[in-house]
Amino acid sequence: MPVEVGLWRIDTVAERIRPGSMPLESRLEQLILDDPEILGSKLLLIGNQVPTRYGKFADVLGLDLEGNIHILELKRDKTPRDVVAQILDYATWVQELGNDDIRDIFTVNHPAVLFDEAFAERFDGAPVPDELNGTHSLTVVASDTDTATERIVMYLNQSYGVPINIMKFQYFRDGDHEYLARTWVVDEASAVKSPSASRTSGTRASWNGRDWYVAFGEGRDRHWDDAKRFGFVSAGGGEWYSRTLKSLPEGARVFVHVPQRGYVGVGVVEGPAQPADDAVLSLGGQQQPFRSLPVTASYSHGDSESGDVGEYIVPVRWLHTVPLESAVWRQGMFANQNSACKLRSKFTIEEVSKAFGLTEESL
Repeated sequence: MPVEVGLWRIDTVAERIRPGSMPLESRLEQLILDDPEILGSKLLLIGNQVPTRYGKFADVLGLDLEGNIHILELKRDKTPRDVVAQILDYATWVQELGNDDIRDIFTVNHPAVLFDEAFAERFDGAPVPDELNGTHSLTVVASDTDTATERIVMYLNQSYGVPINIMKFQYFRDGDHEYLARTWVVDEASAVKSPSASRTSGTRASWNGRDWYVAFGEGRDRHWDDAKRFGFVSAGGGEWYSRTLKSLPEGARVFVHVPQRGYVGVGVVEGPAQPADDAVLSLGGQQQPFRSLPVTASYSHGDSESGDVGEYIVPVRWLHTVPLESAVWRQGMFANQNSACKLRSKFTIEEVSKAFGLTEESL
């Protein structure tokens, strides 16, 4: 059962402020919509009063940083049986939602806002994870609850592993000031979390089979001006860095990102990754060893007995490049620490292509 919250006003003596009933339960829903952090965790609200495929309307749907769905249902004047049955019914619908479905719900509820930008703004610049709705959780939100509802929820959570809980808000009024205190019925430390989805029904963003992300670490060991001029991307300094670069297939289209700067080029891979000492690039129809080129960086990481730390070179035919100072970046674009990975972010592909003036015909 939830821990009771006590509130005292201290003047010359401590005077307890007794909890009361919130004037309107609908007001609690508006407070959540105005500031989702009232729920205790950061959420991007993707919709409220969202129609389900079964003719009902879910009160609030939220998304957390990991891309998991939070179903929030206000108790209002429902009976214990009704509120629990209703949120479980919503869960049967939510578990079927794929990546595109989540994006569509957000777009319907926020037609003037781009989903990827809203996610990044909400979560301090973090890009949308590849998987949306890998897991979900159910929360009954109430200004007061009866013991029957609490018993049912605790039974489902603790005995059968259903990821359901009750967030209880106590309402206090002290003169012209109003206060809310938040407690969970099932202790968060022991609450069951929804297991990862075993289905493959589209919770992960689809990949077009062609586009890859490449991180080009501009610095002492490599320079973007060299890569732009001679047609290559590179990575090295350890097996972790070169391993993913080696996975780039010939013919792949690469979107090249310089960390902390933005996207600087789009090109097509023309050969496998090779150690810098062995790599050969085609320049003006002539094959030239990479080490013979007048590059400005070392593309070397010294000798080591702890594994392959050499720089690896991948030849690229550029479709479009820009100088480092003209790098393209918008909040919500994809970026991570891998030297290369499949690029599933449609938002990134579209925005970079638009900024570079690339069309399907030119690609």
